[in-house]
Parts: sequence; structure tokens; C-alpha cells
Amino acid sequence: MTKKLRVGISGYGVVGKRRRQYIDQHPKLETVAVCDKSFKENYTYPDGVKAFSSYEELLKENLDILFVCLPNYLAPEVTMAGLNRKLHVFCEKPPGRNVEDIASVIAVEKNHPNLKLKYGFNHRYHDSVQETLRIISSGKFGEIINMRGVYGKSKVIPFSGGWRAERKYSGGGILLDQGIHLLDLMRLFCGDFTEVKSFVSNNYWKHDVEDNAYALLKDTKGRVAMLHSSATQWQHRFSLDISMTGGFIVLRGILSGSKSYGEEELITGKRNEADTGSSQEQVTRYLQDNSWSAEINEFANAILNNEPIIHGTSKEALATMKLVYQIYEADSEWSPKIHN
Repeated sequence: MTKKLRVGISGYGVVGKRRRQYIDQHPKLETVAVCDKSFKENYTYPDGVKAFSSYEELLKENLDILFVCLPNYLAPEVTMAGLNRKLHVFCEKPPGRNVEDIASVIAVEKNHPNLKLKYGFNHRYHDSVQETLRIISSGKFGEIINMRGVYGKSKVIPFSGGWRAERKYSGGGILLDQGIHLLDLMRLFCGDFTEVKSFVSNNYWKHDVEDNAYALLKDTKGRVAMLHSSATQWQHRFSLDISMTGGFIVLRGILSGSKSYGEEELITGKRNEADTGSSQEQVTRYLQDNSWSAEINEFANAILNNEPIIHGTSKEALATMKLVYQIYEADSEWSPKIHN
């Protein structure tokens, strides 16, 4: 294959621009058009990339692939429009506002079995996460016993207003916006959870979406995962502790655009009979974020070689979205709010 696949990006904000950076680095992809509601009129960049003010105009272009980098309430609509235009689609997380949104997309996806649909659960591609998955799969430290995770920042930006602060547009707050990444990793390492208990609140920011979610998740093997997703974490934090029968794994910090979560570290240790439980630990620090390029490379490879999507399938997106809503529903005081 000599010609490059032509890519359009719907939503050309921070994430859309960052996606373009890695799209254009791929030898078989090129960005040819973008759209964003901030554009007052249609025009062409000096490099020849066309810019439109609406996704409808973008989809009139000769494209092979559509990247959807839009707010939650628009993402499903534009994803379905792309599929119906016979385009391969990459959509950022979350897949929509609720379970019904992603179910609607899947119904359209089934009509286009030759197209690739991938969701951007980017954290799976961080080097520390990839190494954790290899360690767990190898059986080096035995089986998982439990997990504890915290993912928090000081607000959902822009939590002072805008679509993220209104449930009818966002579907949810910090759990759906950021905590969904941690839930996705817990499902990656442990599988599906069948029992959920939770407390969900908006006591601090007092919008109609949550600013804190606390959850206990239990799988069929009896393994428990604890989650705290927070928009009142004044010092931003990402951590995931995994206790195993023969050792432990700690993911601490994660490389991000904001660089506010500290160094990305993978800490491992083998269990022994010492009073401390482990006599030594190994710390690996990651200085470069390869996740964005790795994620796009995998998507491109699936298209070019007609191979299955490895991570971020619609099935996984649906399962993770269902888990988000199980957490909402498990709190008897919060559950009625999500149905208003």
C-alpha cells in the first residue's frame, strides 16, 4: 500500500491537536481535514489541511478515517455518522453520556462489520501499565488478591461551568470523566466485577454531577477492588496498588499533558516471610510517554492489516460504561439523580 489513509479530526481542541501530532507521525496516515465549532468560517491551513466549522461539512470530504474528539453528548452522534459514511472511527473516552449512547453506536457498528471502531482508553498504552499486564499474565507474583486505586484532580475542567458541569451534556462528573480510566485498568487486570457498593457525592462543588465517587467492586472469584475518583484532590494523584499471592505491584504517578501527577513509576516486590512482608522492592521510572503513538499505531495496524482491535473495542467500552453506572446506581441517594 503506497497511498496514505486520509484522516479527518472532529473536535480540534487540545486532544484533537495532540492526536494529529501522532497521526501525522505515522507513515501511512495523514490529516487532511479538521473541524471545530470555534472556527468562525471554513478555511485551509498553509499546509493544505482543510478546516470546517461543523462535522457535517467535514464528512463531505474524501476520508478513510475519522477521529472523534468531542464532548460526551456529541461523540456518539458523530461516531455513528462516521460509520455510516463507511469510515473507520477512533473515538475518545468516554464513549458517550450513558449506556444507551454506546448501545446505539454498537447497533450501527454491526451494520458495518468491515470497519474498525476503537475507543481511546489511552492509559492502557502507558509503558508502566503494559509492563504490569505482562507481570500479571506471567504468573510471576501469583494471583491477584485485591486492588486499591486513587485517581484525583482538583476539579473537572472547566468545573466552574460548561458542558462538563451539566449532566444532560456530560452524563456524569469526575468518575465518568477521569475515573473511567482507572476502572478500565481494573477490568484489564482483574476482569469483570459482578457486585458493587458505593458512595457518590457532589458535596463540595455542588454541581449536578459528582465530584467524588467511592466504590467497592467484587468479582466472581471474591477479589475486591477499591476505587476513589476525586475532583477534590488538591495535589493531583494517580495510584494503583495490586496485592498478589506472591508479591505486589504499585503503579504511582502517570505521565500526562499537565505533568501534574508526578513521575510515572512501577514498583514491584516479592513476598517473603519477613516482618515487613517483603525485603526489597524494585522501582522503574518512565521518562517518556509513548502511549499516544502506540495507541494510534495499533489502530492503524488493525486497519492496514485487517486485524482485530486489541484494546478499546466497543464491547470493552460498553462493559466499562456499565460499571460506571453500576457505581452510580449502587448509591441509593445518588441513583435517583442520574434519572432526572
